[in-house]
Amino acid sequence: MWRPKGSYPLVTNKNQHFVPRCYLRPFSHGEKGKSIRLFNIDSERLVENAAVKHQCTGAYFYGDDEKLEAAIQFMEQAYASTLRRVREPSYRKLLPKDALVLKRFWLLQYIRTEAASKRAVEMNNQLGELVGADTSFRLEIREAVLIAMHTFADQMQAIDDLRPCLVKNSTNRPFITSDDPAVLTNKWFKSDQKHRRQSFGLGTAGVLAVLPLSENAMFIAYDKDVYAISKNAGIASTKRLDDVRALNQLQFLACRANIYPGVANCPQALSEEFRASKNNRLADRHVLHYSVLDRVEGEYKRYRVVDGPDAEDHREALVHSQILFPNPSVWPVFLGWRRKGFGMANGTGVGVVRQSQTIGHRGPLFEKWYTGH
Repeated sequence: MWRPKGSYPLVTNKNQHFVPRCYLRPFSHGEKGKSIRLFNIDSERLVENAAVKHQCTGAYFYGDDEKLEAAIQFMEQAYASTLRRVREPSYRKLLPKDALVLKRFWLLQYIRTEAASKRAVEMNNQLGELVGADTSFRLEIREAVLIAMHTFADQMQAIDDLRPCLVKNSTNRPFITSDDPAVLTNKWFKSDQKHRRQSFGLGTAGVLAVLPLSENAMFIAYDKDVYAISKNAGIASTKRLDDVRALNQLQFLACRANIYPGVANCPQALSEEFRASKNNRLADRHVLHYSVLDRVEGEYKRYRVVDGPDAEDHREALVHSQILFPNPSVWPVFLGWRRKGFGMANGTGVGVVRQSQTIGHRGPLFEKWYTGH
């Protein structure tokens, strides 16, 4: 894990942001990081001057671990510096060092938000109820956050193989962001009937990591073996309003409570875009599957999904948690398909993964699984 050199300073910041102020600054009034427009999806009400310091924050959200807080601050400082650089008008090439910082920040942001932690808590506690565990099995928000930070340290390189792209918005419709801005999605799985009911993770083929950077810049990391984006030196540009609407829809689908639309979006347009996305939002972001031992074939065991632990007599079972992802109604046109695109599969529960995920993997050999494009 990246760490600042030298000793760690004493943590004095009680209000710890799970979406940092440096991230929200470009969407704030005058980009000063003081006040920001807020669109609440429950009330569909626009607040013109919400204090940035009160957004996406919790009292000691990361606990009182000084080293952890210092490491997070170091990552945020690296992001802020990179963001200033890539937004310069003279910036014509997405440098590898900048792409790496943006990937790492996306991953940190994806796993550390309050929404992500609440999903982990809900999933864990429902699992405990399903298997009849006592109350000591229950997970609290702060514990979930700390687990997420350890996950970040362990999986920091999980998306390093994805190809980075900086998308410049050349329309008069700005990009928006939210209280859960780092989006993981998968156009292949969401578009192909063979995969639509399957979940996916950081190592799955066809994943997309999406993060708005400002009203006119978006970062996307994509699986180059599945997709193709026409770009120059890692930078693409779109003049299509539908592309911007498609990317903004990802924020409406992912956010927990609040959208941060910047200064140019009108209230009517925000309400219309939210209502167009509302039916695609998910009430639940996970489901638990209870499976009982069906048969043994050599050194392998096969399990069969049943309704629950009381569905039938059994001596051995597995509980599988499946993360659910919303289905976007539209995708940006510039995100095309690679000719003869593919993932890797070996017929096991690993699923269809990227080539990078097959290195050092034990078990049956992997073969290419083509997208059909």
